[in-house]
Amino acid sequence: MLKNKVAIVTGSTSGIGLGIARELARLRATIVLNGFGDPGEIEAIRAGIEREHDVRVVYDGADMSKGDSVRRLIATTIETFGRLDILVNNAGIQFTAPVEEFPPAKWHAILDINLSAAFHGIAAAVPQMKKQRWGRIVNIASTHGLVASTHKAAYVAAKHGLVGLTKVVGLETAGSGVTCNAVCPGWVRTPLVEKQISDMAAQKNISQQDAARALLGEKQPSSEFVSPEQLGGTVAFLCSPAADQITGTAIAVDGGWTAQ
Repeated sequence: MLKNKVAIVTGSTSGIGLGIARELARLRATIVLNGFGDPGEIEAIRAGIEREHDVRVVYDGADMSKGDSVRRLIATTIETFGRLDILVNNAGIQFTAPVEEFPPAKWHAILDINLSAAFHGIAAAVPQMKKQRWGRIVNIASTHGLVASTHKAAYVAAKHGLVGLTKVVGLETAGSGVTCNAVCPGWVRTPLVEKQISDMAAQKNISQQDAARALLGEKQPSSEFVSPEQLGGTVAFLCSPAADQITGTAIAVDGGWTAQ
């Protein structure tokens, strides 16, 4: 379905981003991976996807906390492949604390990576996508882009901002062949969530398994984690002809969390 399309997925060396990159590669897209990690492990991931799906996969270590670096990632991709079809803004970090104790440096870091990086990427990508008369921008927001939880001031603010940015870009690109949508996952068993499970287990002196159940039970009625593969499928749908008229919207993939 996506043969000859070029896709950037930020934060794609693990977790949700890697699941999305694998699914787009399965559909024959050329993939630009991005993220931090051990160079050897990243190369093994890159080569593995390339070999398994017989598509070209490259890695770009652009720092998502720096706007100039994000814009260079877009420019380098267009220079290398002559086009950019799909931009998945997935890179994200988390930190929790009550608002009065929230370190300003953490606030700025979370907004830089979770929100500003998407702005810079979109701003740099839209001209090329409009020129092609086809493009798909998918912002991986969160259920926390739609509702709030305590101790997550920066993350909730950034993800709400990302949903708002999605709406604006959806309006500004309407009719151009470019769409912009947000995907809002609930709990996904990623390294970010594993840390929250471990913290809960330590605080309550319970097992990891009981902590995971407690985390799900508190918010997610399905009592099941969303998988990176399911999110990859959601992104793939948004890149399909069936989604040509879906733009400026947020799709919750959250086991019923926001239905409550």
